[in-house]
Amino acid sequence: MKFRAEIDIMPLEALLDPQGKAVNAGLRNLGLNNISSVRVGKHITLQLETATEAEARAEVEEACKKLLANLIMESYRFDLVAL
Repeated sequence: MKFRAEIDIMPLEALLDPQGKAVNAGLRNLGLNNISSVRVGKHITLQLETATEAEARAEVEEACKKLLANLIMESYRFDLVAL
């Protein structure tokens, strides 16, 4: 079966997000003062082919834990869609 994984990786809530602060300041400079608490992360899309959805989930988990996310500083979540 073919699947598409949509992975969102974000900085942990307890950590400062310098990119988010810079974007927030830029938005305020543009007069968009109602926006606050900006956090910047990554969105990764990948396709994979496995025998079952459970295998696909396990493979995406492994990819996130071993390479895509820095678990000391980031959290991740993903959705899996059958193609």
